[in-house]
Amino acid sequence: MIDFALLCLPIFGVVGLGWVAARARLATPGVCDALGAFSFRFELPALVFRMISGQPLDRSFNVLFYGGYLGSGCLIFALVFGLSHLLGRQSTAAAGAHATTTTVSNLGFLGPPLATAFFGERSAGPLAMAILAEVMVLLSLGGAIMGASRGSGAGITSHVIRGTALNPVVAAIVLGAAFAATGIATPSPIDRFLVFLGGSAGPTALFAVGGALAMQRIDRTTATVAAGLTAGKLIAYPLLVWYLFAQLLRLESIWVQVAVLLASMPSAGSNYVLAQRYAADDDQVSAAIVLSTVVSVVTVPIAAWLVRH
Repeated sequence: MIDFALLCLPIFGVVGLGWVAARARLATPGVCDALGAFSFRFELPALVFRMISGQPLDRSFNVLFYGGYLGSGCLIFALVFGLSHLLGRQSTAAAGAHATTTTVSNLGFLGPPLATAFFGERSAGPLAMAILAEVMVLLSLGGAIMGASRGSGAGITSHVIRGTALNPVVAAIVLGAAFAATGIATPSPIDRFLVFLGGSAGPTALFAVGGALAMQRIDRTTATVAAGLTAGKLIAYPLLVWYLFAQLLRLESIWVQVAVLLASMPSAGSNYVLAQRYAADDDQVSAAIVLSTVVSVVTVPIAAWLVRH
């Protein structure tokens, strides 16, 4: 268990460094935003493309994995939406925001460094499928619900579809899969460029995450809802994924382990962007993102240790 915690320490340590730098005003919000944008648009796509294109397609993609991961996410989404809307008496928009916060993970920034730290480049395929499931389906569904409840369903639907199509990480997944399927080898100069660019993706992205967290706050009125959403994200979601993959689908252990680790990631910042845009309980969504990220420092190593043993 200690080994797994030590493996995560440098990763979450960089997040903490970004938080301290932002709080001490050593890095301004503009600097953190610029680092996050550079990492998301250039470094992470280079890393993901090289990971996927460098191995056979049948080793990266598994229909059962994608279906199982998406099915687990949809089930948690529906459960949280129902509990929030029917029992919690939240508006449709707020319930949609809560459901999205519980199921859309920070896979873009935290996924690559954590997955490769535990499982190496073998995690590229599962990571790609998890991103496609959460970004292309769950985030789109949540955005459509939030927008429709505010009378702007067509606008939010086109916005989410456009954002997904232009998502550089999604584009890197598709392009990498095309290279893997055709067997085209990346020319050496380009490969070296991708290695150099992608090698800095982890620290830059993690520092930007820490800086973003330093700008968000949790007050007492939102703590209860944030705690519930965090429990759903870090406990219920990975437990369901483990049960479905290990007990029902009985997939190979590597698929089960990576799936549980990815489901254990904290909530993504994109959930707050959508909630804020449509005034869908954005304060509680922001609090849940902060709380889930802080708590994941403990829960991610535990989840990794449990599935590996």
